[in-house]
Amino acid sequence: MSGGLLVAGTTSDAGKSVVTAGICRWLVRQGVRVAPFKAQNMSLNSFVTREGAEIGRAQAMQAQACRVEPTALMNPVLLKPGGERSSQVVLLGKPVGEMSARGYHGGRQHQLLGTVLDCLAELRGTYDAVICEGAGSPAEINLRRTDIVNMGIARNAGLPVLIVGDIDRGGVFASFFGTVALLSPEDQALIAGFLVNKFRGDVSLLEPGLDMLHGLTGRHTYGVLPFRHGLGIDEEDGLRVSLRGTVRESNTAPPVGEDVLRVAVCAIPLMSNFTDVDALAAEPGVIVRFVDRPEELADADLVVIPGTRGTVRALEWLRARGLADAVLRRAAEGRPVLGVCGGFQILGERIEDDVESRRGRVDGLGILPVRVRFAREKTLTRPVGRALGERVEGYEIHHGVADVTGGETFLSDDEGRALDGCRVGQTWGTHWHGSLESDGFRRAFLREVAAAACRRFVPAPDTSFAGLREEQLDRLGDLIEQHADTGALLRLIESGAPQGLPFIPPGAPA
Repeated sequence: MSGGLLVAGTTSDAGKSVVTAGICRWLVRQGVRVAPFKAQNMSLNSFVTREGAEIGRAQAMQAQACRVEPTALMNPVLLKPGGERSSQVVLLGKPVGEMSARGYHGGRQHQLLGTVLDCLAELRGTYDAVICEGAGSPAEINLRRTDIVNMGIARNAGLPVLIVGDIDRGGVFASFFGTVALLSPEDQALIAGFLVNKFRGDVSLLEPGLDMLHGLTGRHTYGVLPFRHGLGIDEEDGLRVSLRGTVRESNTAPPVGEDVLRVAVCAIPLMSNFTDVDALAAEPGVIVRFVDRPEELADADLVVIPGTRGTVRALEWLRARGLADAVLRRAAEGRPVLGVCGGFQILGERIEDDVESRRGRVDGLGILPVRVRFAREKTLTRPVGRALGERVEGYEIHHGVADVTGGETFLSDDEGRALDGCRVGQTWGTHWHGSLESDGFRRAFLREVAAAACRRFVPAPDTSFAGLREEQLDRLGDLIEQHADTGALLRLIESGAPQGLPFIPPGAPA
C-alpha cells in the first residue's frame, strides 16, 4: 500500500497522539512499513534522535509504535515555550532562535510549509504509509491562513482527515459537527469521518447519535474506542505520569520489600521532560507525586528537581515558595535529592546565563560544587556510561555547560573517567534525561535511596521499563484492531477521502 492519514482532533488532548500511535502499531502488525509525522509540535517534553536532532517525545514514542528509529523528519518543527508569549523554534532538530507567538504566526510559520512538505514527501517515499498527527483543532479559524499542521498540510499533501473527539468531556457530537461546519468547502472535502474516544458504557446507546451525525454530515464514524486507564503515551503539555496508570492497572503485585518509597517531584515552572520520573513510577512500591509546597517534601524519601526551559525562573520560584530552603535542609540532613538537567544546574553554586533568561550571574542553591555557563549552542547527544556499577543510557538537551569542581563522579565511562554530573552525600545531579529507564541503574539508585531513607524497600528484580512501553503500545494497537473499522481505515489510508462528501454550512473562507 502507499498512502497517508491525518489524525486531527476536536480539541487539544482529544487523544490524537494515542490514536496515531495505536494506528501505527496496528499497521505494523499487519506488515505495513509505517512512520509517524507531526509537522509542528509545541512541547517541553522532547527527545534526541541518534543523529543528534531534537523532536517531541510523543513522536519518538510513535516511532517506537512503528518499530522504526525516530528521525527529525518525523517532527520538523518543534516549539519549546519559554514563557506565555515566546518559544524556542527547533527546525529539523536544531534550535534556530526565539520567537514571539505573533512573529511566528505572522509569517514565519507559513515560510516553513515547504520544509514540512519536503519532510513528509521523503517519509512517504520511504514508507508504505505515514500517519500524521494534527495539533489542537483544525477549526482554529484565526490561524488557518498560516496553518502548516492541520488542514494546511492535509490540503497540500492530499491527506484524508480523521477527526478524534473525547466523549468523556461531553459535547462530542456538537464538536464533530461544529469542527466540520467551520471549515471551507475545500477543507471539508478532506474530512473523511470521525473517531469517538474514551467512551464509557453501552455502545448501542450511542449508535442513534452516530446515525444522526452521519445524516447531518454525510460522514461515517470509524470507531468508538472505550475508556481505558493508562493508555496515554509521553505527554506533550500535561502533568500526568504517562506510564503510571498502566503500571498500576497491569501490575498489581505488592512491593517486594516491607516499605514503599515516596518520591516528590517539584513542579517547577516550564518543567521539561518530566517523563524522566515515569521510570520511577514503573517500580512496584514507588509512589510518585508532583508537589509545589515545602511541607509536601517532609515525608518524601526522594525529592526530584526536574528539567526546565527556565532554570533561573525555576530557581526563583523554588526560593519564593520556600521549597529551596526545604531542599537545603534535606541535603544538610543527608536525605536524598536528585536534580536532572535544569534541576542539576539549580543545585550548583552559580549560573551564568546570557542565553535563556539573560540574567547574567545568579547564585544557585550551592549544594553541589558545580558552576554552569549557558552556551548559545545547544548540547544534543545520546550518551552511554556507567553509574553505581551499572550501564546507563540517556540523552542530553541543554544550553548549560557544567564545570564540576568537586564531589564524587556520578556518571563515568568504562574506564572510570567522569562523563557527567556529580554527587555530594545523598545529593545527585546529572544532565542526562532518561537515565532511570536503564533498569539495572534504576534499581541500584533506588537501593541507595532506600538505605539513606532507612526504608525496607526492595526494587522488583524483573521490572522492564522497555517491556512496559511495548505492552502499552500493543494495548493501543489492540484498541484500534478491536474497536475501529480497520477495513475502512485501510481504504482511507490507501485511497484518500471518499468522493462527493457534502458541504456543511456555513463554512469559512478558503
